[in-house]
Amino acid sequence: MTRDSVRILVPTGMLGGGFPPETVARGLDLGADVIAVDGGSTDSGPYYLGSGTAKTAAAAVARDLRVLLRAAAAAGIPLIVGSCGTSGTDSGVDWVAGITRDVLAEEGLALRVATVYSEQRAADLEEYLDRGRVHPLPPAGDLDPATLESCRHIVAMMGHEPIEAALAGGADVVLAGRATDTAVAAAYPLMVGMPAGPTWHAAKIVECGGQCTTNPRAGGVLATVDATGFTVEPLDPAVACTPTSVAAHMLYETANPFAMREPAGTIMVAGATYRALDDRRVRVEGSRFEPAAQYTVKLEGARITGYETMSFTAIRDPHILGQITTWAALLRKMITEWVAQTLGLEPGEYAFDIRLYGHDAVLGDLDPETRPPREVGVMLLVNAADQRTATAIAKIANPLMLHLPTPDMDHLPSLAFATSPAETERGAAYEFVLNHAVDVDSPTALFRIHLPEQSDVR
Repeated sequence: MTRDSVRILVPTGMLGGGFPPETVARGLDLGADVIAVDGGSTDSGPYYLGSGTAKTAAAAVARDLRVLLRAAAAAGIPLIVGSCGTSGTDSGVDWVAGITRDVLAEEGLALRVATVYSEQRAADLEEYLDRGRVHPLPPAGDLDPATLESCRHIVAMMGHEPIEAALAGGADVVLAGRATDTAVAAAYPLMVGMPAGPTWHAAKIVECGGQCTTNPRAGGVLATVDATGFTVEPLDPAVACTPTSVAAHMLYETANPFAMREPAGTIMVAGATYRALDDRRVRVEGSRFEPAAQYTVKLEGARITGYETMSFTAIRDPHILGQITTWAALLRKMITEWVAQTLGLEPGEYAFDIRLYGHDAVLGDLDPETRPPREVGVMLLVNAADQRTATAIAKIANPLMLHLPTPDMDHLPSLAFATSPAETERGAAYEFVLNHAVDVDSPTALFRIHLPEQSDVR
């Protein structure tokens, strides 16, 4: 069924991030047809994918879901959540689904919930690899089976089609695994016949909720997609969208602000115009979507690189701070020597990093030279093949991080550890190792869709 327009309510940039409940109520008053919210990202690093755990607190996710499930039930509109549990693993989908079931029971709401799973088995992907259907994305190199098998978790990033299939199957609530941020907002408008160009561009602009407004902390946005373009407005009446704030979001997380690839094709916005309708709303027209000759699905995978132990000390001594880089170089040299003498380990058998917070820990060599800092926090991060070795190395470094003088000092200074014990075991450390695309014959081929009261559908 084709509609004249579709209104997409995006309450926040990430489920569990919080939003004023009254802004969602206003979105319903404005006629929202669907609620869409992203549940995760790779922004916070590989740990969440590698471990299959969520970044957000269960209580925060439940708080947000309670408002959104009530709103969806009251308005009779679907709720879509993508990249459940931060990284979109099967465990992440199940985690959000469990919270959803609890909230529905507590609120007495009878909503049909579908889950869409995106986690992959290495053996299945090796078949695609053998057929030459897996391709590296810059800057990754060619993929080999050993890399696939080394991953603790692998997810495929779905487009809108698996979500649309769940909606068409009767779902009121769709809880999806790893999905493109845009697919979460684009699925319903595309399903009911909205044009691809305005739909995908609108989905990109509203993916992070209020980030396309003049006050990102004030809540989400409502995008109205129609035959010739879309209009976006904040849900908080005191906040505005401007042509600049809306257009600027095409700079966010894109290599090219005029083109962005989705599994099904490319959003093209070089010819788009951004016009203020009033002091709060912006109208966008001229967006296009170019279908790809080959449908592709991006893979993400993470593996363990070792085990980490961290120590943190603080320096207030002005003499050391005046030559902090010299002191840090000496610390590196002495840790390396003491570890070799004590544990018999060569540098290639472990790794450690020294980060000088308050000096150059954030920008490194890009940090401009400034006068000596007032104080510096020194983080030692050790990575070894096992936790015991990582902690042993951090303990060997303990006396140095407590009393190491600069070469010209004739006394031992006292530095300040932040914790006791000084060593904090961080457990397994992970790295991303997959940045590859798979050529698929069907947009739903890599995904398992569990419809309400039904079994697996692909």
